[in-house]
Amino acid sequence: MSDVITKAVEALSDKIGGDSFDGSAKFVIDGEGAIMIDSDGVRASDDDADVTLTADADTFQSILEGELNPTAAFMTGKLTVDGDMGLAMKLSGVLG
Repeated sequence: MSDVITKAVEALSDKIGGDSFDGSAKFVIDGEGAIMIDSDGVRASDDDADVTLTADADTFQSILEGELNPTAAFMTGKLTVDGDMGLAMKLSGVLG
């Protein structure tokens, strides 16, 4: 597992805290790997998900650090979403 994925799992776990996430979401970080968020928590995994969000490492890092709004990243083409858009918006609220 790459250092980027390891750090991203830790950061997402901190953001979500002990809250349960209803549904499943996968972040694909280009060239690094994938992270799953579901009712079991956050982990490095490439399982099937209700929604898949894809971005490069810099974009993902900017979203995690609060420097880039996930909706703005989507609108400018830096973040792609495949699947349940409602769930993606819910996840955006958790990250924002």
